[in-house]
Amino acid sequence: MAENTPGDMSEAHFLTIAEVASKMRVSKMTVYRLVHGGELPAVRVGRSFRVTEDDVNEYLRKSFYNAG
Repeated sequence: MAENTPGDMSEAHFLTIAEVASKMRVSKMTVYRLVHGGELPAVRVGRSFRVTEDDVNEYLRKSFYNAG
């Protein structure tokens, strides 16, 4: 069985910008801003972007803060 090496994307589950926006409950424009600002890693496929589900989960995990 082959080892997963860093950068190996064979097991990655990619989401569209619309799917990311739905998951995060924000607008697609907000997701585009995060991608273009470098806050959310994305892969360009033709004219569209794809974001791994792991990257979305990591971004959300890092974004939590205690209020109060």
